[in-house]
This record gives sequence, structure tokens and C-alpha cells, in this order.
Amino acid sequence: MKYWKIKKIDKEAVNTLAQQSGIPPITAMLLNIRGLNTAEEVEQFLYEEEELDDPFLMTDMVKAVERIRQALQNHEKICIYGDYDADGVTSTALLYDYLQSIGADITYYIPSRESEGYGMNNSAVDKIYQRGTNLIVTVDNGISAVKEIAYAESLGIDTVVTDHHTPPEILPEAVAIVNPHRKDCLSVFKHLSGVGVAFKLIMALEDDNLDLADLLERYSDIVSLGTIGDVVSLTGENRILVKNGLHHIIDMNNRGITALLDTAGLKGNKKITANKLAFTLVPRINACGRLALSEKSVQLLLTDDDAVAREIAEALTEDNTQRQAIEKTILEEVKTYIENNPYIRYLPVMVISGENWHQGVIGIVSSRIKEIYGKPNILITVDGDNAKGSGRSIEGFSLIEAITTCQDLFSHFGGHPMAVGLSMKTSDIEEFSVRLNEYAIMKGVPFMTLNIDCKINPKFLDIELAKSIALLEPFGAGNPTPIFGVYHMELISITPMGGNKHLRLAFQRESVIINVMQFFMTPEEFPYITGDVLDIAVTVDINDYNNRQSISIIAKEIKFSSDDNLLMLEHNRLFEKLMNLQNLDKEEISLLMPSREDFVNVFKFIRRIRRWYFGEDILCHRLNNERLNYGRLQVILTAMYQLSLIEYRKNGEETFIEILPFDGKAELESADIMKRLKSYL
Repeated sequence: MKYWKIKKIDKEAVNTLAQQSGIPPITAMLLNIRGLNTAEEVEQFLYEEEELDDPFLMTDMVKAVERIRQALQNHEKICIYGDYDADGVTSTALLYDYLQSIGADITYYIPSRESEGYGMNNSAVDKIYQRGTNLIVTVDNGISAVKEIAYAESLGIDTVVTDHHTPPEILPEAVAIVNPHRKDCLSVFKHLSGVGVAFKLIMALEDDNLDLADLLERYSDIVSLGTIGDVVSLTGENRILVKNGLHHIIDMNNRGITALLDTAGLKGNKKITANKLAFTLVPRINACGRLALSEKSVQLLLTDDDAVAREIAEALTEDNTQRQAIEKTILEEVKTYIENNPYIRYLPVMVISGENWHQGVIGIVSSRIKEIYGKPNILITVDGDNAKGSGRSIEGFSLIEAITTCQDLFSHFGGHPMAVGLSMKTSDIEEFSVRLNEYAIMKGVPFMTLNIDCKINPKFLDIELAKSIALLEPFGAGNPTPIFGVYHMELISITPMGGNKHLRLAFQRESVIINVMQFFMTPEEFPYITGDVLDIAVTVDINDYNNRQSISIIAKEIKFSSDDNLLMLEHNRLFEKLMNLQNLDKEEISLLMPSREDFVNVFKFIRRIRRWYFGEDILCHRLNNERLNYGRLQVILTAMYQLSLIEYRKNGEETFIEILPFDGKAELESADIMKRLKSYL
């Protein structure tokens, strides 16, 4: 359950923007929500596709170009030091291909995620030295490699750093450090990915010979993959790079990307979107780095041999399938742990550890746990005395700020507000969880939010709307796919689709009927019935079939129109405070304290239906009792479970409730949770 938050709209500003720009009002509204307020900004956002800033605005770019040109002239051996994720892999392939094309003596090095970890290390520098390397050029890393770069210098190896991560207070003593986040960097756009910075380096190396259109045609497909993979803001220069990349990917100039598209079932697709790449190609490239070595991904992007490209693409697809299996196993283990230790569910931040979970996958699982439970969480894989964790947060709660309060427990840590990584001793995990949650209780953790761009009348959900929205593509971080709220719709039919894997839902309001797709849900899993009046949060797309275009409406979230999600979340937070033994005032106790009549109503309802498979929020609505709020219902269910009146299990998004055989009269006040409530009085 999420809090549905509708963004504020300045209608007057939207109308002015639409008139000045000559764009549909809906497009103007969405652009206004995204912070574009003038016709000039709209023009630049929608139509300017080849306007990139002068690369020499970036500090040290002149030094970087001079040192690389010196290496070219003197036939020095250059090694590109990359990274194992999609951004690092594409950065490596991009710069390697370009430097090779202009005659460089070039190699590359990708560290093993498992044995070496992120960034430069002295063992890798030794291997690079043994190759006879004179110059290292880092891509997507290096900004924090103070000791490693000094070690390379002691061996006679110069280093040029290109990176986009936040610089530390002390910078390495490299020949050049090109990073838009340097305080003294004059570049206007600061949100480049690692591959974006590498592309700007290539622009600078071209200098007077620069033909940007030609360079984009050659490399924007690779650049777009890395940019999408690194989840940087798809605005400004990133938008230009990705728009060009999506166009050139269809041209199938890169054999490796074409082979990946084929194995992902996208080859020949008339429309390749950023979202499609994010969920198909990027995971395949990343999977190699998560499970093994990333050289395969680099080789894929560099090969000119169709057979080799096909072989590597199939291997990456197998790696991705293996990664998905490992992810699923860990996810089930985490959900089972939470089910067996239900107190975890009630903590503001969930800290969960397990033996030998795959370090390269726990970050993905952490994202899934966040979506399922609506809470920040950190998953920790334990290997003897050593533990490594990866965490994901929700909007409004800075996880890096939170874990920094516990930094004395870590040997290494880092990240940003929404994602962190850390290393620590296994013996300190429990203390970490306690201290982290003390901080979270003091600071406060907001509810997970579903951001809705605007409410929309169902009669406006047509192909013209979809075409207007398509002007804003590509969608991604910084420019999310628009979400519309369609309110007070009666569900009139439920039709299984795709071998019972998906649903087509028909809704009606007055004389307007719309069809909405609910993907990856069976009729048995769907908690609503015909006749329910519901609110639907939807996205829209263009369906192109048999040369006929129509609108495709996809459900993101559904809720009862009469339910106040924010109020339900607030009552649930009170229940969590009760379970965490936090202080409650008299008003809060009153909201949670059930009467015997409340117990009887819930018991009779469950006995009548025999079994309940859906969430407690749906049960609360079906009981149709205004006095029985969401928090109080959970008190009742917990008490009935403690008294062995019901079987009550929760496994992630799945809930199971069933009446158990019982003789006699239940002493409701004897349930532990009721005693706890009474103790506050």
C-alpha cells in the first residue's frame, strides 16, 4: 500500500506554456511538472538533439587530451581501467574502440566484482604494469583511488581519471581528473554517467575534427545503454545522448547490441524505448559482472563477428537467467525470514542477514523488498566473521545519512540517499540494526509514495493523449513515465489473458468504458470483484498492430475509491509503534483498542468466507465497518492468532487467514497484544 500523491499544477502557467510552445495542454502540463516553464526550455527539451556543451569546459580536459595524445605519438601502451556494471562496461568498450580506431596501443582491465570489488586495486595495477603499460585511463571509477594511483606512479605509470562519482576531499595525484562533480569544474550539465564523461573525452580528442553527428551515429547506441544502466537523470545532455542512441540502435550498426536485442526478443521491434533496454539489455550486461567477469560484455560490444556476438549474447542471457534464479531464491529466503521473525516488519528500517547470499545480487533483492514492504532495508550477506550489505531506501529518507551515524561499525561504506553499500564484522550486525532504527525513529520515515502527475477524465484516454505523451520520451530517472489517476471507476469485467498470466479489466464511469491491462496477475490473485468502485493509477502507451494504432492503458496500482490510503498508513504506523514498544498517547491507544463487538464481526466474516488470501487492507474494506480502522483490524488479527483462533500467515505480498477449530469461549483480554495495549492505560 502506498500514499497516492497528486502533483500540484499551475493551470495558468500550463495554459501559457501550451500557447507559447504550440504543444498540447497535456504535454505542457507534464513539462511544467518536470520544471520546464518557458517556451525556450520546451524547445530545447523536445527538439534539440545535437547540442552538447564544449567538453573543454570540464576541468583537466586539456591535460587529459594532451597526455593521451602524447601516448599516441610515442606509441605508449594505454590501459583502460573500467568497472563491472553496465556503465563501466560501455565506458570501457566506447573508449577502447575509439582509441584503437586512431591507432592506440590499447588494452583494458575490468576488475572482478567478487574477488576485487569496485575501483582500482594494487593487485590489478601490478597486472597492468606487467603488460608494459605506460598510461592508465580510468572510466566510471578512479576519483577515490588516491593510494592506488600513487602506487601506479611509483611503478612509472601515469593515470588519467574520468569519473562521475562524488569526489572525496582529497583527490588522487593523477595527470588529469575529469569529473563534472569537481567543485572547480565549469561544465554546465553535472549528471553525466561514466560513459557520458568518456564520450565527452572523445569529443575533446576529436577537437577541431569533431563531427558530432558522425560521433553520435557511431557511438550513441553504446552510450545510451550505459546511461540508462546507471539510472542517471535523462535530462539535458543525457537526454540528447539517449534519444540519439535509441534511434541508432534500430539501425543495428553494433553487432553485439543487435545480438542482445535478438536474444531478448526485441530485434525488428519498431520502437525501442529506454524502459525496454532497462529491463532487457541492461540486466544481461550487468548479470555478467554480478556472477563472473565482465570481459564478455566488453567483447560483445566490440566484436565485428556475428557468430561471436551471438555466442556471447546467448551466454549473457544464460548468466541473466542464472542471476534471476539466484535472486528469486534469496528473495524467498528473505521473505521466509521476515515471516518467521515478524517483528522485523514493524521496524522503520529492516536489517536482514543471511549466510553466503550472493553479494552481486542482494542489491536487486533489496529493491524488491522495498517494493513489497514499503520500507528502507539493508540486506547483509555473511561469510564467517565478515559481512557485506546492500540497501535501498524510499523517497524522503536518506539511507547514506542514516548509516553514516553508524560508520564506526564499518570497514567500508558508501552510497547516496537511495542506495548504500557497506562492509562490517558479523558480530556488529545486531548493534547496527538497533542503532539504525533508533536513528530512524528519531528522524521519522515517510510513507512510500506513488507520485501521480494528475487526475484525468477517462474520456480523454485516447490515442491522441498517447501521442502527446510520446513527445516526452525517453522516460527514465529525472523524466519518469507519466502516471495518471483515473478515479471512481466501476469494475465491470475481468478477462484472463496470455495463458492466464495477465488480466484485461473493463471499467466504466457514466457512459465511458476503458480497458486496462493488469500484467503478471491471475484471476485468483486479483482481490477485486465486478461492481467494485475503484481508483486506478495508469500509464499509457501506443499499441501498433497491423498498421493500426490504439492506446494501451496499463494499471500501476488500484485501490478502493472510498478508502483513504494515507489514513490507513497512519493507522498502520500506530500499530507498528505498538509492536515496537514505542510510547503511545491516549488518543492513539483509543484508535487501536478494539471492542468485543469488533472481534465478533471480524471472526464471523472470516468464518463465513472460510479462508482469506488477500491483504489486510482489502479485508478492512470488505468488513465495511467505519469504526474498524486498519490499525485496529491488525490488533484483532494478531490477538486472534495469539489465541489460536485463526491461522495467520504473511509472506511478502501474500496473506493467508483461516479459522481454526475452537471449543469454548475465547478470553480476548488474555492475548499478549491486548495486555500490551492495556498496559498503556
